[in-house]
Amino acid sequence: MLWGNSKLKDQNIESSWVEFMKSQFEQPYFHELEQFLQQEQQTYCPDLQLYPPPNLVFNSLNLCPLEQVKVVILGQDPYHNVGQAMGLSFSVPQDTKIPPSLKNIFKELQNDLKVECPHHGDLTKWSRQGVLLLNSALTVREHCPNSHAKNWTPFTDNLIKYLSEKGNIIFILWGGHAKKKKSLINIENNYILEATHPSPLSCNRGGFFGCRHFSQCNQLLEKMSTEIIDWSI
Repeated sequence: MLWGNSKLKDQNIESSWVEFMKSQFEQPYFHELEQFLQQEQQTYCPDLQLYPPPNLVFNSLNLCPLEQVKVVILGQDPYHNVGQAMGLSFSVPQDTKIPPSLKNIFKELQNDLKVECPHHGDLTKWSRQGVLLLNSALTVREHCPNSHAKNWTPFTDNLIKYLSEKGNIIFILWGGHAKKKKSLINIENNYILEATHPSPLSCNRGGFFGCRHFSQCNQLLEKMSTEIIDWSI
């Protein structure tokens, strides 16, 4: 599904998120975001596409209802190559080659919990268990990383604060960009796990492998008397 004349407000939203979404639709920044995306379509399409397709922009919310959110894994922006972005941070469709960062996530998962490395990179199973796979930008122009980042900042910052107010959520922040969002989170009634980014460059410098965030996350969920995550794919 290509963008064409699609608009954000026209996309289906899971019912538990409607109140939050309506509050954002009414704000000036959201009108500016819509205008920006329309301008992107007019300027670059069809030579370059916008990712993910419009029906997957809010996929992270639609797969993980508000009342089920236990964990937030914060990414940066969607993958910017053909067929990769699916609206979930770090995730790619099953028939797509697993990106290097996700390979490293799977390596850490295997070392931490002895979970077998998956043969595909679709993390939908995590989402359906209450893991919100949220990027800080929800769209990107093809082959142009971070091209929409600043335009989405108000929305995703507001969403992080909204979730923080809900409380009892584990925020997993990998890398400098994600860690900058720490100031938006109330640490008195939420938990934060931090590490370097799982990209090959960051991993080689140390700080991601051995972080054991998957087991730590489940330990915290047990402490909260909440069902743990089955991290296998």
